[in-house]
Amino acid sequence: MQKKVIGYQKYLPQPLYNWLIRFEMIPYLIKWLILSIAIGCLAGSSSAIFLTTLDWVTAYRNAHNWVIVLLPLAGWVVGILYWHFGKTVASGNNLLIDTLHHPTQKPIPLLMAPMVYVATLITHLFGGSAGREGTALQMAGSLADQLHKPLGLNSYDRKIVLIAAIAAGFGSVFGTPLAGTVFALEVYCIGKINYQALFAALAAALIADWVTQHLWQVGHTRYLIGQVPAPDLALLGWCVLAGVVFGICAAVFSQGMHRATAFFQRYINYVPLRPVVGGTLVAGAVWLLNDTQYIGLGIPTMVQAFQMPMPAVAFLLKMLFTIVTLASGFKGGEVTPLFFIGALLGNALSYGMPLPVGLLTGMGFVAVFAGAANTPIACIFMGIELFGADSGVYIAVACVVAYCCSGSVGIYSRQQIGEPKHPSWQVHANAAEKDTSSS
Repeated sequence: MQKKVIGYQKYLPQPLYNWLIRFEMIPYLIKWLILSIAIGCLAGSSSAIFLTTLDWVTAYRNAHNWVIVLLPLAGWVVGILYWHFGKTVASGNNLLIDTLHHPTQKPIPLLMAPMVYVATLITHLFGGSAGREGTALQMAGSLADQLHKPLGLNSYDRKIVLIAAIAAGFGSVFGTPLAGTVFALEVYCIGKINYQALFAALAAALIADWVTQHLWQVGHTRYLIGQVPAPDLALLGWCVLAGVVFGICAAVFSQGMHRATAFFQRYINYVPLRPVVGGTLVAGAVWLLNDTQYIGLGIPTMVQAFQMPMPAVAFLLKMLFTIVTLASGFKGGEVTPLFFIGALLGNALSYGMPLPVGLLTGMGFVAVFAGAANTPIACIFMGIELFGADSGVYIAVACVVAYCCSGSVGIYSRQQIGEPKHPSWQVHANAAEKDTSSS
């Protein structure tokens, strides 16, 4: 069949056309560079404001631990806010993923940004166990999505804008722009990466990270992994075993989140009452344990875990605190708690595995998240950005194995399956796609 000739190709020799067509990308790159600068500035500035105020409320809570007794009241406030004003944005990150799958649907409400910002600060101020990536992603996504109508962007461009916003939000809140880029490309569809948005995602993530760290002078926690032995087959075998454990942990957390959420929805019909019950359980557990290291972000405990052995049950307690907090309706995110859970699980494995405690802690830090979010490549990049390239082989093995062993259900329920992890799961992937298309 003869190839169809379009445009000015028919007037030019083929070698000259092949050379000129390269320059057609220049307007495209300029367009997305300008949009990425806007997205990066919005995401980086919102992350900087969020991280700064989050530090303030965390410091206040640490200095006044008595406020934890008010966590049920704080839950009531969060529940009332979302019940009366935030029903359209209550699904959070899943709304972003849904919009990526259906970019022709109505804009993400701008209300999402202030709602999740205020609710997350309330959650952390009074002692909920939550993270920060959910807030950063939702703020960046809702702000960036306001651009598509005034600029007359089509659905294809809107999808790229949202991917770039997710990359910018993730990269700026953790100081890992490369991981943020890949996370945005692979998070919404398991097993597939959208390379068409690669340039915009990378540009937005780099700009957002620069805005956060250099323009606003907001820093990030640095973790020291310490000694990294030269890889050999025996040590990599232990990495595989650790990856299996991390994957199982990721699956337990994801299933626990979904089941606990369903439990609260089934047995507590009045939505504002759910975080009241969850807040009562969390505050009561803090009082019984007389220990506050399992609430909030838990960064001091994670930093300590890289240096010395920690209690073997610490990861399990953090998992329970986080599941109750988020499933009952408090806001924040799952990622930083997953870092804590994975780091402390890796630390616990050091009691029986011949790998340095810092290395196992770092492996768990990113591998449990890789399994729970179904984003193994992003987590490999994150491990290298946070801990250095020396640990890259160990990080990669742990993340890939954890991803393979974590099942098909992750923390983001609206993820679709592009390529199943195992061929025998193809029937489930097809059924899920059919259900999504018919809904």
